[in-house]
Amino acid sequence: MYRYDQHDQQLVDARVAEFRDQTRRYLDGSLSADEFRHLRLRNGLYIQRFAPMLRISIPYGLLSSAQMRMLAHIARKYDKGYGHFTTRQNIQFNWPKLEEVPDILADLATVQMHAIQTSGNCIRNITSDPFAGAAADELVDPRPYCELTRQWATFHPEFNWLPRKFKIAFSSSTKDRAATRVHDIGIHIVRNAAGELGYEVYVGGGLGRTPIIGVKIRDFLPEADLLSYCEAILRIYNLLGRRDNMYKARIKILVKEMGLAAFAEKVEAEWTTIKDGPLKLKDGDLERMKAQFSQFELDPTAAEDGSYAQKLSEDPAFAAWTRRNLKDHRVPGYKLVFLSLKARGVAPGDVSAEQMDAIADLADRFAYGELRATHDQNLVFTDVRQQDLYPLWQELGRLGLATPNIGLLTDVICCPGLDFCSLSNASSIAVAEEIFDRFEDLDYQHDIGSIKLNMSGCMNGCGHHSVGHIGILGVDKKGEEWYQITLGGSSGNDASLGDRTGPSVERAHIADAIQTIVETYLKERLNEEEGFLACYRRVGMPPFKAKLYAESQA
Repeated sequence: MYRYDQHDQQLVDARVAEFRDQTRRYLDGSLSADEFRHLRLRNGLYIQRFAPMLRISIPYGLLSSAQMRMLAHIARKYDKGYGHFTTRQNIQFNWPKLEEVPDILADLATVQMHAIQTSGNCIRNITSDPFAGAAADELVDPRPYCELTRQWATFHPEFNWLPRKFKIAFSSSTKDRAATRVHDIGIHIVRNAAGELGYEVYVGGGLGRTPIIGVKIRDFLPEADLLSYCEAILRIYNLLGRRDNMYKARIKILVKEMGLAAFAEKVEAEWTTIKDGPLKLKDGDLERMKAQFSQFELDPTAAEDGSYAQKLSEDPAFAAWTRRNLKDHRVPGYKLVFLSLKARGVAPGDVSAEQMDAIADLADRFAYGELRATHDQNLVFTDVRQQDLYPLWQELGRLGLATPNIGLLTDVICCPGLDFCSLSNASSIAVAEEIFDRFEDLDYQHDIGSIKLNMSGCMNGCGHHSVGHIGILGVDKKGEEWYQITLGGSSGNDASLGDRTGPSVERAHIADAIQTIVETYLKERLNEEEGFLACYRRVGMPPFKAKLYAESQA
């Protein structure tokens, strides 16, 4: 866990005081709504469909148990008793009172948290692999690199008023679990043929109204040049990005219109002027940053435990949970554990205050006091001994957090939709519940296998529908809710955008349409080993489209 130094704490405390004064002046009429808008957005405060919404930063998804308890306190005192984890590894509260937001920020500051740059045309929360530091397939821990980048980006005077928002993600594993190719900058930490650490850099990715997969701008960037190269990219974007049309203002549009070669040429020329300056990482910079993270020693005898294997053989329900909700750890005898936030009757990503407090207690008991937020709107304990898995599973079951559906059809990524968002065209949460009800049988879900179903209530794409194996996008047709469906998207190593099936489907038939797509997949796949994405890429759209629209016309 990254620990603030005195400069970090002073910065966050000063920001709370500043925003308290700005809010006071807005409420007494000294600041206009337009003047206050830009100030509140830089502090994560939106005005949504029914109430303000506050987005709280969780850098690279890492939370301590103390921070989780603070989120529970905020949910109880200032909201309606719950919070919503997002695809950006952040958490949102949907019902705070405007005049109480400074108090929320002050409470957050006591546990080294804030809402700085979680909105606005600036560099947003730096995200990464939720397994960072514990993944079995990891080259190095990316979190110190993320933190260096976060500190460089926070209050950067040159990049506080960019043409549009800007997002950066890091990965250091063989499997990209950070969706780096759909970020403005995606960074893979790699090692070259000489054994040197450095970065493979992607640029110009993004979702929303015009989804685009990022392209590689650098095969290998030396480790010391991380910040200067990011600075060069941001400078070119800040200089040439469009400001006359918000829908064409993202860097993805600039890279596409200029072409990668021309954009890269300008970046390299700019980088040449700054690469040997103060942004160049010095010997010891990364080591000092690593030292800012709290350390704990894992149990060297964990792999000797025999109770885990015994429980697997004795309890089929426990065994089923381990198959879906556990991942391999870099240390034998340990596992990474998913806490599923996709239970029946609960909006995907929502967690109650009571659950938050209980999760914090479990983190202290079983996971060294830490947890992670994922891009799929779930939570993870990254360091759990195998001998503790059975009692942890029992506790999670009592909390409603042990649904064994990670990666299955009901592990839906879903934005708040019309239930909260003023931008939304259609419901998301209610549709997710209908799909959950349709596919509630876990045996059937396991027979279907892994599928990523992503849903957004509008073109902004907060549910990442464009990169879902099955994507659902809510659209408005003369005041009625309809849904476009895409197939074949991916945010992983093989990143791709989904293809539209055809005309949109009305609300009453969307669950039927998903069932038709699933049944078509089961009929077309070569065998149980062929996943949905591989099957779709092999057979293409025709069998799905034919069946889907034949059913809709019947």
